[in-house]
Amino acid sequence: MSTVAAETSAPAIQEGTFLGHPKGLFVLFLTEMWERFSYYGMRSLLALYMLNYLFIKPEVGKQVLGFNAIAGMFHLLFHETWTAQPLQSWVYGLYTGFVYFTPFFGGMLADRVLGQRRTVVVGAVLMAIGHFMMASERMFFLALLTLILGNGCFKPNISTQVGLLYPPGDKRRDRAFSIFYVGINIGAFLAPLVCGTLGQSKLGWHWGFGAAGVGMVLGLIFYLMNQKYLAPDVLAQRKAAPAEPRRRPTSFWDWAKGSLTRDEWLRVGAICFACLIVGAFWAVYEQQGNTLQIWADRNTQLHFLGFTMPSTWYQAFNPFMIWFFTPVLTSLWGRQAAAGREPTSLMKMAIGLILLALGFVVMIVAAQGMAPDAKRSILWLTGATVIFTLGELYLSPMGLSFVTKVAPARIVSMMMGVWFFANAIGNYTTGYLGTFYEKIPKAQFFALCTAIAMVAGVALFILSRPLDKIVGKHDKQEAH
Repeated sequence: MSTVAAETSAPAIQEGTFLGHPKGLFVLFLTEMWERFSYYGMRSLLALYMLNYLFIKPEVGKQVLGFNAIAGMFHLLFHETWTAQPLQSWVYGLYTGFVYFTPFFGGMLADRVLGQRRTVVVGAVLMAIGHFMMASERMFFLALLTLILGNGCFKPNISTQVGLLYPPGDKRRDRAFSIFYVGINIGAFLAPLVCGTLGQSKLGWHWGFGAAGVGMVLGLIFYLMNQKYLAPDVLAQRKAAPAEPRRRPTSFWDWAKGSLTRDEWLRVGAICFACLIVGAFWAVYEQQGNTLQIWADRNTQLHFLGFTMPSTWYQAFNPFMIWFFTPVLTSLWGRQAAAGREPTSLMKMAIGLILLALGFVVMIVAAQGMAPDAKRSILWLTGATVIFTLGELYLSPMGLSFVTKVAPARIVSMMMGVWFFANAIGNYTTGYLGTFYEKIPKAQFFALCTAIAMVAGVALFILSRPLDKIVGKHDKQEAH
Protein backbone atom coordinates (compact mmCIF):
# COMPACT_ATOMS: atom_id res chain seq x y z
CA MET A 1 0.00 0.00 0.00
CA SER A 2 1.34 3.44 -0.90
CA THR A 3 1.85 6.11 1.73
CA VAL A 4 -0.93 8.23 0.29
CA ALA A 5 -3.40 5.41 0.44
CA ALA A 6 -2.45 4.66 4.01
CA GLU A 7 -2.99 8.27 4.99
CA THR A 8 -6.36 8.72 3.36
CA SER A 9 -7.94 5.43 4.30
CA ALA A 10 -6.72 4.92 7.87
CA PRO A 11 -9.69 4.42 10.21
CA ALA A 12 -10.43 7.22 12.64
CA ILE A 13 -10.81 6.56 16.38
CA GLN A 14 -14.42 7.63 16.57
CA GLU A 15 -15.92 5.74 19.55
CA GLY A 16 -19.34 5.69 17.87
CA THR A 17 -21.43 8.42 16.32
CA PHE A 18 -23.76 11.19 17.46
CA LEU A 19 -26.46 12.65 15.20
CA GLY A 20 -24.99 10.65 12.33
CA HIS A 21 -21.47 12.07 12.71
CA PRO A 22 -18.37 10.88 14.59
CA LYS A 23 -18.33 12.04 18.21
CA GLY A 24 -14.97 13.65 17.53
CA LEU A 25 -16.78 16.28 15.44
CA PHE A 26 -18.52 17.57 18.55
CA VAL A 27 -15.29 17.55 20.56
CA LEU A 28 -13.73 19.77 17.91
CA PHE A 29 -16.99 21.78 17.71
CA LEU A 30 -16.81 22.74 21.41
CA THR A 31 -13.04 23.28 21.43
CA GLU A 32 -13.31 25.65 18.49
CA MET A 33 -16.33 27.32 20.10
CA TRP A 34 -14.26 28.35 23.13
CA GLU A 35 -11.29 29.37 21.01
CA ARG A 36 -13.53 31.57 18.88
CA PHE A 37 -15.09 32.99 22.05
CA SER A 38 -11.64 34.12 23.10
CA TYR A 39 -10.68 35.45 19.66
CA TYR A 40 -13.89 37.33 18.91
CA GLY A 41 -14.21 38.53 22.49
CA MET A 42 -10.86 40.24 22.20
CA ARG A 43 -11.57 41.38 18.62
CA SER A 44 -14.91 42.96 19.58
CA LEU A 45 -12.97 45.34 21.82
CA LEU A 46 -9.76 45.77 19.83
CA ALA A 47 -10.69 48.58 17.39
CA LEU A 48 -12.55 50.63 20.00
CA TYR A 49 -9.86 50.02 22.65
CA MET A 50 -7.21 51.51 20.37
CA LEU A 51 -9.40 54.29 18.95
CA ASN A 52 -11.20 55.46 22.10
CA TYR A 53 -8.60 54.71 24.77
CA LEU A 54 -5.09 53.55 24.00
CA PHE A 55 -4.10 55.79 21.06
CA ILE A 56 -5.71 59.02 22.29
CA LYS A 57 -3.52 59.22 25.40
CA PRO A 58 -0.61 61.68 24.96
CA GLU A 59 1.80 59.47 26.91
CA VAL A 60 1.00 56.34 24.88
CA GLY A 61 4.52 56.15 23.39
CA LYS A 62 6.01 55.81 26.85
CA GLN A 63 3.41 53.40 28.18
CA VAL A 64 3.27 50.83 25.36
CA LEU A 65 6.39 48.87 24.50
CA GLY A 66 7.21 49.21 20.81
CA PHE A 67 4.73 52.01 20.10
CA ASN A 68 7.30 54.43 18.69
CA ALA A 69 8.55 51.73 16.29
CA ILE A 70 4.99 51.01 15.09
CA ALA A 71 4.22 54.72 14.68
CA GLY A 72 7.49 55.19 12.76
CA MET A 73 6.61 52.32 10.43
CA PHE A 74 3.18 53.87 9.83
CA HIS A 75 4.83 57.19 8.91
CA LEU A 76 7.24 55.41 6.56
CA LEU A 77 4.47 53.57 4.72
CA PHE A 78 1.83 56.29 4.54
CA HIS A 79 4.02 59.43 4.59
CA GLU A 80 1.89 61.08 7.23
CA THR A 81 1.98 61.62 10.97
CA TRP A 82 -0.25 59.10 12.72
CA THR A 83 -3.71 59.96 13.98
CA ALA A 84 -5.87 57.63 16.02
CA GLN A 85 -8.27 56.18 13.40
CA PRO A 86 -5.86 55.43 10.52
CA LEU A 87 -3.27 54.01 12.94
CA GLN A 88 -5.93 51.94 14.69
CA SER A 89 -7.14 50.53 11.38
CA TRP A 90 -3.62 49.71 10.18
CA VAL A 91 -2.68 47.97 13.46
CA TYR A 92 -5.99 46.07 13.31
CA GLY A 93 -5.14 44.92 9.78
CA LEU A 94 -1.59 43.96 10.76
CA TYR A 95 -2.84 41.89 13.69
CA THR A 96 -5.67 40.09 11.90
CA GLY A 97 -3.46 39.63 8.82
CA PHE A 98 -0.70 37.92 10.78
CA VAL A 99 -3.31 35.88 12.68
CA TYR A 100 -4.13 34.24 9.35
CA PHE A 101 -0.58 34.23 7.98
CA THR A 102 1.05 32.11 10.69
CA PRO A 103 -1.28 29.07 10.19
CA PHE A 104 0.76 28.21 7.09
CA PHE A 105 3.77 27.58 9.34
CA GLY A 106 1.59 25.98 12.03
CA GLY A 107 0.40 23.53 9.40
CA MET A 108 3.97 22.70 8.40
CA LEU A 109 4.90 22.24 12.07
CA ALA A 110 2.05 19.78 12.51
CA ASP A 111 2.62 17.90 9.25
CA ARG A 112 6.36 17.43 9.78
CA VAL A 113 7.19 17.61 13.50
CA LEU A 114 4.48 17.65 16.19
CA GLY A 115 1.28 16.33 14.61
CA GLN A 116 -2.07 18.11 14.73
CA ARG A 117 -2.94 17.38 18.37
CA ARG A 118 0.25 18.62 20.00
CA THR A 119 0.35 21.71 17.80
CA VAL A 120 -3.23 22.57 18.82
CA VAL A 121 -2.25 22.34 22.50
CA VAL A 122 0.79 24.59 21.99
CA GLY A 123 -1.40 27.13 20.20
CA ALA A 124 -4.10 27.11 22.88
CA VAL A 125 -1.54 27.71 25.66
CA LEU A 126 0.05 30.63 23.79
CA MET A 127 -3.33 32.23 23.09
CA ALA A 128 -4.43 31.97 26.72
CA ILE A 129 -1.19 33.68 27.78
CA GLY A 130 -1.66 36.38 25.14
CA HIS A 131 -5.21 37.21 26.25
CA PHE A 132 -4.13 37.62 29.87
CA MET A 133 -1.20 39.82 28.76
CA MET A 134 -3.75 42.19 27.16
CA ALA A 135 -4.67 43.25 30.69
CA SER A 136 -1.45 45.30 30.68
CA GLU A 137 -1.34 48.40 28.46
CA ARG A 138 2.44 48.23 28.39
CA MET A 139 2.39 44.69 26.97
CA PHE A 140 -0.17 45.45 24.23
CA PHE A 141 1.98 44.75 21.16
CA LEU A 142 3.76 41.81 22.80
CA ALA A 143 0.35 40.34 23.67
CA LEU A 144 -0.75 40.68 20.03
CA LEU A 145 2.42 38.88 18.92
CA THR A 146 1.79 36.01 21.36
CA LEU A 147 -1.81 35.68 20.13
CA ILE A 148 -0.61 35.63 16.52
CA LEU A 149 1.82 32.77 17.19
CA GLY A 150 -0.76 30.81 19.18
CA ASN A 151 -3.42 31.16 16.52
CA GLY A 152 -0.93 30.01 13.88
CA CYS A 153 -0.48 26.74 15.72
CA PHE A 154 -4.15 26.24 16.59
CA LYS A 155 -6.22 27.33 13.61
CA PRO A 156 -5.18 25.09 10.68
CA ASN A 157 -4.88 21.97 12.79
CA ILE A 158 -8.27 22.07 14.49
CA SER A 159 -9.94 22.41 11.06
CA THR A 160 -7.79 19.64 9.56
CA GLN A 161 -8.88 17.25 12.30
CA VAL A 162 -12.51 17.67 11.20
CA GLY A 163 -11.62 16.40 7.72
CA LEU A 164 -9.64 13.46 9.19
CA LEU A 165 -12.80 12.10 10.84
CA TYR A 166 -14.29 11.14 7.46
CA PRO A 167 -13.13 8.51 4.95
CA PRO A 168 -12.49 9.43 1.30
CA GLY A 169 -15.66 10.17 -0.65
CA ASP A 170 -17.83 10.61 2.47
CA LYS A 171 -20.59 13.02 1.47
CA ARG A 172 -21.09 14.05 5.12
CA ARG A 173 -17.89 16.09 5.06
CA ASP A 174 -19.39 19.33 3.64
CA ARG A 175 -22.22 19.13 6.18
CA ALA A 176 -19.71 18.38 8.97
CA PHE A 177 -17.90 21.62 8.23
CA SER A 178 -21.21 23.49 8.29
CA ILE A 179 -21.92 21.99 11.74
CA PHE A 180 -18.38 22.86 12.84
CA TYR A 181 -19.01 26.39 11.58
CA VAL A 182 -21.99 26.67 13.90
CA GLY A 183 -19.63 25.95 16.82
CA ILE A 184 -17.38 28.76 15.64
CA ASN A 185 -20.31 31.11 15.60
CA ILE A 186 -21.75 30.15 18.98
CA GLY A 187 -18.44 31.28 20.43
CA ALA A 188 -18.44 34.38 18.22
CA PHE A 189 -22.00 35.22 19.33
CA LEU A 190 -21.34 34.90 23.05
CA ALA A 191 -18.00 36.73 22.88
CA PRO A 192 -19.19 40.34 22.36
CA LEU A 193 -22.08 39.85 24.78
CA VAL A 194 -19.67 38.81 27.56
CA CYS A 195 -16.28 40.35 26.72
CA GLY A 196 -17.73 43.40 24.96
CA THR A 197 -20.11 44.18 27.82
CA LEU A 198 -17.35 43.81 30.42
CA GLY A 199 -14.93 45.89 28.35
CA GLN A 200 -17.36 48.76 27.67
CA SER A 201 -18.74 48.75 31.22
CA LYS A 202 -17.37 50.56 34.25
CA LEU A 203 -15.21 47.51 34.98
CA GLY A 204 -12.96 48.45 32.07
CA TRP A 205 -11.32 47.08 28.94
CA HIS A 206 -9.01 44.69 30.75
CA TRP A 207 -11.87 42.70 32.25
CA GLY A 208 -13.09 41.96 28.75
CA PHE A 209 -9.64 40.79 27.64
CA GLY A 210 -9.35 38.63 30.78
CA ALA A 211 -12.69 36.96 30.04
CA ALA A 212 -11.35 36.04 26.59
CA GLY A 213 -8.38 34.31 28.27
CA VAL A 214 -10.69 32.31 30.53
CA GLY A 215 -12.60 31.07 27.46
CA MET A 216 -9.39 29.82 25.85
CA VAL A 217 -8.40 27.92 29.01
CA LEU A 218 -11.82 26.20 29.08
CA GLY A 219 -11.42 25.15 25.46
CA LEU A 220 -7.96 23.70 26.13
CA ILE A 221 -9.17 21.67 29.12
CA PHE A 222 -12.09 20.22 27.14
CA TYR A 223 -9.82 19.28 24.23
CA LEU A 224 -7.31 17.50 26.48
CA MET A 225 -10.04 15.51 28.22
CA ASN A 226 -11.54 14.09 24.98
CA GLN A 227 -8.56 13.00 22.86
CA LYS A 228 -9.90 9.44 22.45
CA TYR A 229 -12.67 10.62 20.12
CA LEU A 230 -10.30 12.16 17.56
CA ALA A 231 -8.80 10.60 14.44
CA PRO A 232 -5.07 9.78 14.38
CA ASP A 233 -2.83 12.62 13.22
CA VAL A 234 -1.65 12.46 9.63
CA LEU A 235 1.93 12.32 10.96
CA ALA A 236 1.09 9.28 13.10
CA GLN A 237 -0.64 7.57 10.17
CA ARG A 238 2.36 8.17 7.95
CA LYS A 239 4.79 6.76 10.51
CA ALA A 240 2.59 3.68 10.93
CA ALA A 241 2.37 3.01 7.18
CA PRO A 242 4.82 0.55 5.53
CA ALA A 243 7.88 2.30 4.15
CA GLU A 244 7.68 2.87 0.41
CA PRO A 245 10.90 2.34 -1.56
CA ARG A 246 12.38 5.52 -2.96
CA ARG A 247 12.37 5.76 -6.73
CA ARG A 248 15.07 7.51 -8.69
CA PRO A 249 13.99 10.67 -10.55
CA THR A 250 13.99 10.20 -14.32
CA SER A 251 13.57 13.84 -15.41
CA PHE A 252 13.87 17.40 -14.17
CA TRP A 253 10.09 17.54 -13.66
CA ASP A 254 10.24 14.28 -11.71
CA TRP A 255 12.98 15.73 -9.52
CA ALA A 256 11.22 19.10 -9.07
CA LYS A 257 7.87 17.71 -8.04
CA GLY A 258 9.41 15.69 -5.22
CA SER A 259 6.92 13.39 -3.50
CA LEU A 260 3.81 14.83 -5.22
CA THR A 261 2.33 13.46 -8.42
CA ARG A 262 1.34 15.66 -11.35
CA ASP A 263 -2.33 15.31 -10.38
CA GLU A 264 -1.51 16.39 -6.82
CA TRP A 265 0.41 19.45 -8.05
CA LEU A 266 -2.59 20.45 -10.18
CA ARG A 267 -4.85 20.16 -7.14
CA VAL A 268 -2.43 22.25 -5.08
CA GLY A 269 -2.47 24.87 -7.85
CA ALA A 270 -6.28 24.92 -7.90
CA ILE A 271 -6.37 25.52 -4.13
CA CYS A 272 -3.80 28.32 -4.35
CA PHE A 273 -5.62 30.04 -7.22
CA ALA A 274 -8.99 29.87 -5.47
CA CYS A 275 -7.41 31.18 -2.26
CA LEU A 276 -5.92 34.15 -4.10
CA ILE A 277 -9.36 35.26 -5.28
CA VAL A 278 -10.98 34.54 -1.91
CA GLY A 279 -8.56 36.98 -0.27
CA ALA A 280 -10.78 39.76 -1.67
CA PHE A 281 -13.73 38.38 0.30
CA TRP A 282 -11.91 38.75 3.62
CA ALA A 283 -10.62 42.23 2.74
CA VAL A 284 -14.23 43.41 2.56
CA TYR A 285 -15.99 41.05 4.96
CA GLU A 286 -13.69 41.80 7.91
CA GLN A 287 -14.72 45.45 7.87
CA GLN A 288 -17.34 44.19 10.34
CA GLY A 289 -14.69 44.18 13.03
CA ASN A 290 -13.05 47.41 11.86
CA THR A 291 -14.88 50.28 10.12
CA LEU A 292 -18.38 48.85 10.55
CA GLN A 293 -17.73 48.54 14.28
CA ILE A 294 -16.88 52.26 14.27
CA TRP A 295 -20.09 52.92 12.28
CA ALA A 296 -22.03 50.96 14.93
CA ASP A 297 -20.36 52.99 17.70
CA ARG A 298 -20.64 56.48 16.16
CA ASN A 299 -23.33 56.44 13.44
CA THR A 300 -26.01 54.02 14.69
CA GLN A 301 -29.03 54.62 16.91
CA LEU A 302 -28.46 52.16 19.77
CA HIS A 303 -30.97 53.56 22.30
CA PHE A 304 -34.41 52.01 22.18
CA LEU A 305 -37.09 50.94 24.69
CA GLY A 306 -35.20 52.74 27.44
CA PHE A 307 -32.06 50.67 26.89
CA THR A 308 -28.77 51.63 25.27
CA MET A 309 -27.12 48.65 23.62
CA PRO A 310 -23.30 48.44 23.86
CA SER A 311 -21.95 48.98 20.35
CA THR A 312 -19.81 45.82 20.60
CA TRP A 313 -23.02 43.79 20.55
CA TYR A 314 -23.14 44.55 16.84
CA GLN A 315 -20.54 41.84 16.36
CA ALA A 316 -23.00 39.29 17.76
CA PHE A 317 -25.43 39.93 14.87
CA ASN A 318 -23.51 37.88 12.31
CA PRO A 319 -22.96 34.70 14.38
CA PHE A 320 -26.56 34.79 15.59
CA MET A 321 -27.76 34.86 11.99
CA ILE A 322 -25.46 31.97 11.11
CA TRP A 323 -27.41 29.76 13.53
CA PHE A 324 -30.60 30.64 11.68
CA PHE A 325 -29.36 30.38 8.11
CA THR A 326 -27.08 27.31 8.41
CA PRO A 327 -29.94 24.74 8.62
CA VAL A 328 -31.80 26.61 5.86
CA LEU A 329 -28.84 26.43 3.47
CA THR A 330 -27.79 22.87 4.36
CA SER A 331 -31.38 21.76 3.71
CA LEU A 332 -31.33 23.60 0.37
CA TRP A 333 -28.02 22.02 -0.61
CA GLY A 334 -29.31 18.60 0.44
CA ARG A 335 -32.32 18.95 -1.87
CA GLN A 336 -30.10 20.23 -4.67
CA ALA A 337 -27.74 17.27 -4.20
CA ALA A 338 -30.64 14.80 -4.32
CA ALA A 339 -31.73 16.39 -7.60
CA GLY A 340 -28.17 16.47 -8.96
CA ARG A 341 -28.10 20.28 -9.07
CA GLU A 342 -25.97 21.20 -6.06
CA PRO A 343 -23.36 23.85 -7.00
CA THR A 344 -19.72 22.86 -6.69
CA SER A 345 -17.70 24.20 -3.77
CA LEU A 346 -16.05 26.80 -6.04
CA MET A 347 -19.40 27.94 -7.44
CA LYS A 348 -20.76 28.36 -3.90
CA MET A 349 -17.72 30.46 -3.03
CA ALA A 350 -18.38 32.71 -6.07
CA ILE A 351 -22.00 33.16 -4.93
CA GLY A 352 -20.69 34.14 -1.50
CA LEU A 353 -18.59 36.94 -2.98
CA ILE A 354 -21.53 38.34 -4.96
CA LEU A 355 -23.74 38.30 -1.86
CA LEU A 356 -21.09 40.15 0.12
CA ALA A 357 -21.02 42.88 -2.52
CA LEU A 358 -24.81 43.22 -2.34
CA GLY A 359 -24.59 43.64 1.45
CA PHE A 360 -22.41 46.71 1.01
CA VAL A 361 -24.92 48.16 -1.44
CA VAL A 362 -27.22 48.46 1.61
CA MET A 363 -24.53 50.46 3.42
CA ILE A 364 -24.07 52.73 0.38
CA VAL A 365 -27.76 53.63 0.58
CA ALA A 366 -27.52 54.17 4.36
CA ALA A 367 -24.55 56.53 3.99
CA GLN A 368 -25.94 58.66 1.15
CA GLY A 369 -25.83 62.37 1.98
CA MET A 370 -25.21 61.90 5.70
CA ALA A 371 -23.17 64.22 7.93
CA PRO A 372 -20.09 62.68 9.64
CA ASP A 373 -21.78 62.58 13.06
CA ALA A 374 -25.29 61.63 11.88
CA LYS A 375 -26.90 58.47 13.22
CA ARG A 376 -28.83 55.92 11.22
CA SER A 377 -31.31 53.24 12.29
CA ILE A 378 -29.83 49.95 13.44
CA LEU A 379 -31.96 48.27 10.76
CA TRP A 380 -29.43 49.34 8.09
CA LEU A 381 -26.62 47.42 9.79
CA THR A 382 -28.96 44.51 10.49
CA GLY A 383 -30.07 44.25 6.85
CA ALA A 384 -26.52 44.43 5.55
CA THR A 385 -25.40 41.78 8.05
CA VAL A 386 -28.13 39.39 6.88
CA ILE A 387 -26.65 39.50 3.37
CA PHE A 388 -23.03 39.32 4.68
CA THR A 389 -23.99 36.19 6.62
CA LEU A 390 -25.48 34.42 3.61
CA GLY A 391 -22.33 35.25 1.67
CA GLU A 392 -20.12 33.92 4.45
CA LEU A 393 -22.02 30.62 4.64
CA TYR A 394 -21.66 30.14 0.90
CA LEU A 395 -17.92 30.78 1.05
CA SER A 396 -16.15 30.05 4.32
CA PRO A 397 -17.23 26.51 5.34
CA MET A 398 -17.20 25.47 1.69
CA GLY A 399 -13.62 26.69 1.40
CA LEU A 400 -12.52 24.68 4.44
CA SER A 401 -14.19 21.57 3.05
CA PHE A 402 -12.71 22.19 -0.42
CA VAL A 403 -9.17 22.28 0.98
CA THR A 404 -9.51 19.07 3.03
CA LYS A 405 -11.09 17.26 0.05
CA VAL A 406 -8.65 18.36 -2.62
CA ALA A 407 -5.30 18.74 -0.81
CA PRO A 408 -2.85 15.78 -0.89
CA ALA A 409 -3.23 14.07 2.47
CA ARG A 410 0.38 14.38 3.63
CA ILE A 411 0.37 18.19 3.25
CA VAL A 412 -3.25 18.83 4.19
CA SER A 413 -2.39 21.01 7.21
CA MET A 414 0.06 23.05 5.16
CA MET A 415 -2.60 23.58 2.47
CA MET A 416 -5.05 24.60 5.15
CA GLY A 417 -2.39 27.15 6.03
CA VAL A 418 -2.54 28.38 2.41
CA TRP A 419 -6.29 28.92 2.84
CA PHE A 420 -5.60 30.99 5.93
CA PHE A 421 -2.81 32.81 4.08
CA ALA A 422 -5.55 34.14 1.78
CA ASN A 423 -7.32 35.30 4.93
CA ALA A 424 -4.07 37.00 5.98
CA ILE A 425 -3.84 38.99 2.75
CA GLY A 426 -7.50 39.92 3.03
CA ASN A 427 -7.32 40.92 6.69
CA TYR A 428 -4.27 43.11 6.16
CA THR A 429 -6.10 44.74 3.25
CA THR A 430 -9.04 45.29 5.62
CA GLY A 431 -6.79 47.47 7.74
CA TYR A 432 -5.33 49.27 4.74
CA LEU A 433 -8.78 50.02 3.30
CA GLY A 434 -9.88 51.24 6.72
CA THR A 435 -7.27 54.01 6.66
CA PHE A 436 -9.48 55.71 4.02
CA TYR A 437 -12.63 55.51 6.16
CA GLU A 438 -12.33 59.07 7.48
CA LYS A 439 -10.61 60.49 4.37
CA ILE A 440 -13.44 59.94 1.86
CA PRO A 441 -17.26 60.08 2.15
CA LYS A 442 -18.74 56.98 3.74
CA ALA A 443 -20.83 56.15 0.66
CA GLN A 444 -17.68 56.15 -1.49
CA PHE A 445 -15.90 53.92 1.02
CA PHE A 446 -18.73 51.36 0.95
CA ALA A 447 -18.84 51.57 -2.87
CA LEU A 448 -15.15 50.66 -2.94
CA CYS A 449 -15.88 47.58 -0.81
CA THR A 450 -18.75 46.64 -3.12
CA ALA A 451 -16.55 46.85 -6.22
CA ILE A 452 -13.78 44.68 -4.74
CA ALA A 453 -16.18 41.87 -3.78
CA MET A 454 -18.14 42.03 -7.04
CA VAL A 455 -15.07 41.86 -9.30
CA ALA A 456 -13.66 38.90 -7.33
CA GLY A 457 -17.02 37.08 -7.42
CA VAL A 458 -17.38 37.45 -11.18
CA ALA A 459 -13.77 36.29 -11.68
CA LEU A 460 -14.38 33.14 -9.61
CA PHE A 461 -17.62 32.43 -11.49
CA ILE A 462 -15.69 32.54 -14.78
CA LEU A 463 -12.78 30.43 -13.51
CA SER A 464 -14.76 27.89 -11.50
CA ARG A 465 -15.41 25.65 -14.52
CA PRO A 466 -11.74 25.07 -15.49
CA LEU A 467 -10.78 24.71 -11.82
CA ASP A 468 -13.59 22.19 -11.29
CA LYS A 469 -12.19 20.11 -14.15
CA ILE A 470 -8.88 19.87 -12.29
CA VAL A 471 -10.44 18.71 -9.03
CA GLY A 472 -13.23 16.68 -10.66
CA LYS A 473 -10.88 13.86 -11.58
CA HIS A 474 -9.75 13.60 -7.97
CA ASP A 475 -13.38 13.61 -6.73
CA LYS A 476 -14.18 10.63 -8.99
CA GLN A 477 -11.10 8.73 -7.79
CA GLU A 478 -11.97 9.47 -4.14
CA ALA A 479 -15.58 8.31 -4.59
CA HIS A 480 -14.34 5.11 -6.28
